[in-house]
This record gives sequence, structure tokens and C-alpha cells, in this order.
Amino acid sequence: MNDFASFFVAFAVAAVAWRLWLLARHARHVARHRDRVPADFAALVPPEAHAKAADYTRDKVRVAAVETVLVDGALLLAMSVGGGLALVDGASRAMLGDGYLRDLGTVFGFVAVGALAALPFDAWRTFVVEARHGFNQTSPATFAADLAKGVALAAALGTPLVLAVCWFMDTAGAWWWVWAWGAWVAFTLLLVAIFPRWIAPLFNRFTPLEDGELRRRIEALVARCGFRAEGLFVMDGSRRSSHGNAYFTGFGRAKRIVFFDTLVERLSQGEIEAVLAHELGHYARGHIPRLLAVRFALAFALLAVLGWAGAQPAFAAAFGLSTPPSTGALLAAFMLAVPVFTFPFQPLASVLSRRQEYEADEFAAGHASADDLVSALGKLYRDNAATLTPDPLHSLVYDSHPPAALRIAHLRRLAARPA
Repeated sequence: MNDFASFFVAFAVAAVAWRLWLLARHARHVARHRDRVPADFAALVPPEAHAKAADYTRDKVRVAAVETVLVDGALLLAMSVGGGLALVDGASRAMLGDGYLRDLGTVFGFVAVGALAALPFDAWRTFVVEARHGFNQTSPATFAADLAKGVALAAALGTPLVLAVCWFMDTAGAWWWVWAWGAWVAFTLLLVAIFPRWIAPLFNRFTPLEDGELRRRIEALVARCGFRAEGLFVMDGSRRSSHGNAYFTGFGRAKRIVFFDTLVERLSQGEIEAVLAHELGHYARGHIPRLLAVRFALAFALLAVLGWAGAQPAFAAAFGLSTPPSTGALLAAFMLAVPVFTFPFQPLASVLSRRQEYEADEFAAGHASADDLVSALGKLYRDNAATLTPDPLHSLVYDSHPPAALRIAHLRRLAARPA
């Protein structure tokens, strides 16, 4: 085992240990507060709903802990320093020969191994954990159909991107990573543009929001906020889950506002307006392009590091790859290495996201009712069984939204401000 392999193993083991420790903290903290609703939520969430959220959270933590050990730990080491990636590459060469077909076979073979390993955990979460707590509406047929569509989409969209990156790696010399970054940026922007109209409808049905008082209120809010969208749609989220949400997606003329049908059924018109005002706050404050810019900048820096690492013989040798490695095997090795070395930066992403959530809440309080948003969030926490008492450190690392208590307190301060 060379120095890079030792460094990789140390980071991988540290990442698994860190995640398991955070999960254990989270489970203990939630369990300790299971039987007492926080005072700020006493009027919003009944004790039985709070206890249900604690039990739901602990069940999810148990599954996540096992998956962390088996997939993020054992499988990762087996595929990297254990020689698994080299076996996949060898099988691809034996079946497809040398060239770009081999590269595609190696990359998609590596992705397939990870997806197959994660599949039992996805199924357990859906048909055991979600069903146990009354959320699952997904039938086995729908689960299988979603899986098949996902595989077909990954092949259709991923093939040209993988081929482009492999071609740059083969022909663009030491600066291949700059061209690869450009291809990835273009691919990401294309996905954002086509997702609302072409991809999302493959998995859900979207119907225009019916005419009536709710639509008029939403259209008035959208006009006040200066937001232009292709339309207002209701998504049949209840086909898969009883969880509720709302979001807007796309950019330019392809922007859409989407409500889960479960959300429309459970919230009052004022609460729906407040939830949408929050989502529009992300648009008004420029969060989406800012987030994309940060993501593109980080990808540029990361690809620069990978461009350097790929030129080092020790990098390929650490994964048992041939010398020189095939382009596809080297690309798959990058995909293996990235999550291992980026886990320490997870809290930075969470902090940035939380700041944006507070800004969106402030926007919502100025364009709708802060009290209605508090009420809506209380119902969503209750109906989605979201824990009101997360472990602070676990929340800081992983949660894109502020803890419920902090967020509600912030909204109540906004509601109390003079008009």
C-alpha cells in the first residue's frame, strides 16, 4: 500500500467514524427529548406527534448507520484499495475491448455497483420505515418503474457527458480538467433548464392549479414579488408519500411553481401563500444563481486537484489500476476519491444554506404573513414527523434548514416588528 492509499484509507475510516458518531449523538438527543414538546411548539404539535417524530427519526438513523458502515465504509474500501474498481475495469475490457466503450463500461459498471448496494437500503426506507410511520404510498410497481426510469435517464444523459470528459482526458493534455469543467457546467445548466418540462413529468403528474381564490391569491403574490413563471402546478406527490412540500424549479421562461397535492389539502390559503412567499424569497435574493456559482467554483478547484492527482502514478496504483490506467478507470477513481476528501466541508454548505433560509423567511414575512408561515411550518413539522429537537452538532453538519426552534423564533421576531 503506497502513501496515497494509506492517506485515502485514513480519511475514509475517519469519515465513517465521524458520521457514525454524529448519528449516535443525534439518536440519543432525540430520544432524551421524546416525551416533552418544546414550549414554543406546544400549541402547534401535540405530544403524540412529537413522540412519533422522535421514533421516525431514530428509525431513519438506524438505517443510515448500517448503510454508512456497509456502503460508505466496507464497499468503498473494497472498490478502492481492495481492487474492486480494477476488477470492474478488467471485466469491461474483456467484454468491450479497449477504447471508449470500455471507458463507458467501467464508469457505468462502477456506478451500478454503488447503486445496487444502496438499493436494499432505499427499499427498506420506503417499504419498512416510511410504511411503519404511515408515510409510504409507493407500490412495488411504482418503485420498480421509478428505478427503471432512473437507470434509463442516467444512461441517456450520462453517456454523452462521460464520453466528453474521457475525450478531453485523452486529447486535451494537462489542462483536460478545464475542458471537463466546462462540459460539466454546460451539462448542469442544461439539466436545470429541461428538468421542469421534460424530466420531472416522467415521474409525476403535474396539473395546473385550479381557478379560484387560492390561484388568485398566488397570482397576486407572484405579481407583487416580480416573479414570472411558466405556470402554477399541483404535483401528485401523494402517489409516493404523504409528506408535503412546495418548490419552484427551472430558470428563465421554464420556471414553474409546484405544490404537492398533500400540501394543498392540509394548509389554509394564507399558509400556502406564506410557504410560497418563502420559496419566492430564494429567487428574489438570488440564491439559486449564487448557489450554482459556488458549486461551479468548487468544482473548478476540485477538478484542478484531480487533474494534478491523475498525473501521479501513485494515484492509480493506490486503486490497483494498470499503468497507465484506462481513462474510464481513472475517471471512476476520481468519483471514488471525491466524497472521501470533501466530507470535512459539509458544514460550510449547511451554514450557507441556513443563511439563505433565514433570508427567504425574512422575504416571506415582508410579502405574506409571518404568523401564517409559523402556522404552516408547525403543520409541516407535525405532518412530516420532522424532529423538533435535533442534536445541534448533527444539525449543523447536515441540515440545510435551521432547527425548528431557531427558525420559529426568528419568524416570531419578524412578526413582532412594527409594520
